[in-house]
Amino acid sequence: MNFFVTFLGSNLKQEEEMLVPSWLESLLSTAFFSICPAHRDAPRSECNMYCLDCHNGAFCFYCRSSRHKDHQVIQIRRSSYHDVVRVNEIQKVLDITGVQTYVINSARVLFLNERPQPKTAVKGSSHICEICGRSLLDPFRFCSLGCKLVGLKKNGDASFIFKTGEENEEGRREGIAIRLPSKEGDHQEQFPSEATMQHPQEEQDMYQSTPPPPQYSRSRRRKGIPHRAPLGP
Repeated sequence: MNFFVTFLGSNLKQEEEMLVPSWLESLLSTAFFSICPAHRDAPRSECNMYCLDCHNGAFCFYCRSSRHKDHQVIQIRRSSYHDVVRVNEIQKVLDITGVQTYVINSARVLFLNERPQPKTAVKGSSHICEICGRSLLDPFRFCSLGCKLVGLKKNGDASFIFKTGEENEEGRREGIAIRLPSKEGDHQEQFPSEATMQHPQEEQDMYQSTPPPPQYSRSRRRKGIPHRAPLGP
């Protein structure tokens, strides 16, 4: 009996490893944006990069040039004190199907880990994260890579590994956006579900606000040339 349980557990572990890259859990548990001790006085000394080949912690711009020159490296960014990664970087190495994406400074990103629920959360939202219950903007399953990882371990109906052939490309498109931009230009307004909904205060910085219309000063209208009254007889 013990042998059967051990064998079953070993198989489940192997299946999980086939669906999750070896570096993902290390990435999600890494603390970023500390100051690099080797380049403390340099202007770009924040540890905001991660090597997918070494997966041994965060490092700065200068460490990348000297230690990870020919490695696969992704850059981590921040929004409201939470770590994010650009979709066009992570989609090359990870299947992000089912994870909610956002637009920050004209770039599409996704969050690494679950975030605390905002006090002004939208009640009665039709789209919520299957793991943490956070309100989502679009019909995705998870709010972050971390929640997708938990869902994979819990249900086994998701994957971070790309499929082959055409299914691979379809999965990438599903995880990036719901609607493709028109030929006139790639504007944020191409995603109506993100541009028209009311969002919590915490997420307002993810969307570029529309600038107010210019205020034109009302110049005084020029008076016409005065005419004298005709002289009497």
